[in-house]
Amino acid sequence: MAVKLTKNEQKKQKDSLKQFQRYLPTLQLKKQQLHMVIRQIEAQAEALRAKQAQMVEGLNRWVAVFGENRILPKDFSLESMVRIESLKQGRGNIAGVSIPVFEELVFKDIDYRCEDYPLWVDAAIRYLKELSILDAQVATLNRQCELLEKELRTTSQRVNLFEKVKIPEAKENIRRIGIYLGDQQTSAVVRGKIAKKKLTGALA
Repeated sequence: MAVKLTKNEQKKQKDSLKQFQRYLPTLQLKKQQLHMVIRQIEAQAEALRAKQAQMVEGLNRWVAVFGENRILPKDFSLESMVRIESLKQGRGNIAGVSIPVFEELVFKDIDYRCEDYPLWVDAAIRYLKELSILDAQVATLNRQCELLEKELRTTSQRVNLFEKVKIPEAKENIRRIGIYLGDQQTSAVVRGKIAKKKLTGALA
């Protein structure tokens, strides 16, 4: 982009440079913070997934009894005993990014007669509810990561723009204007001396 080779433009470029240099550390700090928080959230999600896997592994001993569920009428199936009513989420803020925060998974209160189900049904329902809660927690953490990664990409682009484009461009413009104004000043001094010499010669 062409710039005017004037003192006003020189001041404008210096002001812009100061602004870029003032904002850059803030953006760099935000970038580091986002990196750190994303890693923490990923670790939390991984820990929850490991817990899920452990619970599912623990359920393997029930595989045979879970098979009994197939002989139950549809209205009495185990799946019908665990129904999600709502997911309650709050809002958090990390580095200026609004993110969802898991609060509670609410299940529908379903009444059933114990004599209609095998003895293990209560424990199975507790396990399935815990797994559902873990699913909701992991999904919420994944959403947090998506939002923070999007902001990280934007912040990284701004850091690169300032570091690789705006700051070098402003410095180069200041240098060019400085050289031009210096040359103009030198030319003015030379012209002044020539004019003075001519004037002195005419008076002699």
